[in-house]
Amino acid sequence: MHHATDNRSAERPAVLLAMAPGIADRLFTEAHRTRLAALSRTDPHFVAHDLAAPAPRVAAALAGAEVLFTCWGATPLTPAVLERAPRLRAVVHAAGSVKHHVTDACWQRGITVASAAAANALPVAEYTLAAILFSGKHVLRSARRYADLRAPHDWHEELSAAGNYRRTVGIVGASRIGRRVIELLRPFDVQVLLYDPYVTAGEAGALGVVPVPLDELCARAGVVSVHAPQLPGTRHLIGAAQLARMAGGATLINTSRGSLVDEAALLPHLTSGRLHAVLDVTELPPPDSPLYSLPNVLLTPHIAGSLGNELHRLADRALDELERYAQGVPFRDPVRPSELDRSA
Repeated sequence: MHHATDNRSAERPAVLLAMAPGIADRLFTEAHRTRLAALSRTDPHFVAHDLAAPAPRVAAALAGAEVLFTCWGATPLTPAVLERAPRLRAVVHAAGSVKHHVTDACWQRGITVASAAAANALPVAEYTLAAILFSGKHVLRSARRYADLRAPHDWHEELSAAGNYRRTVGIVGASRIGRRVIELLRPFDVQVLLYDPYVTAGEAGALGVVPVPLDELCARAGVVSVHAPQLPGTRHLIGAAQLARMAGGATLINTSRGSLVDEAALLPHLTSGRLHAVLDVTELPPPDSPLYSLPNVLLTPHIAGSLGNELHRLADRALDELERYAQGVPFRDPVRPSELDRSA
């Protein structure tokens, strides 16, 4: 996807930061703000939180903006918002999915879009790798058992089924994150199965994975890790039938979206102890849910994605894209509307 360079300003582009309150202060260091100011005409400390009913200063900045620099909580770019942004040519998103705020009206107007999704995929894949290796070693259950016993014990006998040597790992979805997990698993002695209806046998071979149907993956893998996007067709992708096929003692990892797993169907397998789970995303269990206290469940509050200093990587990638735009060259990681029906 190329910029419409004939429509671009010959000088540094006017940029408006648009994101939820507090995000910019976590996203940017002063070095980032200095770089932003050098690349564009903007006040690097000014952030628009609401583009739909803009205050006078926001309205003026939006009217002159050639590029919106967005992150989480950006206002959806409806036709009414775009009417107030006649000069807008590009959106650079310092996070993953753009579906929340980039609308059909943006594509119809020919606005180009870049995302830092590739950068955001890295910490999710790292979290997943740790979860896969820890689940293979039975770390969570061993730690809790040790806390209960507080005495010498024959761990070799109890953990005779543990270990990551020649374990079978199932990856559901060859997304950016799924592919990065596959890459991170290469140094280990594991077999990787992949379910992704869009990946050909040749592509699977190049990835070094074995393509299989979803039900077969669930039956064969000791660890099943979900990396498919949230789409209408992927709701409860891991449902009662798939969970029933998973072997006793297997672990389900979900770092994608809670809706991909039928949690009502999963819960009996967890409360009985038949399956184990690492859930970084859920459909927000109620305060009395057993998920919070089950010894075979590691429940984390959606922390696998960029957090803390990892946000600075998102800023770096997004500023790289802004620099490319300012130089009149194509984005490195453009978002294409034709791909949104099968991506996050």
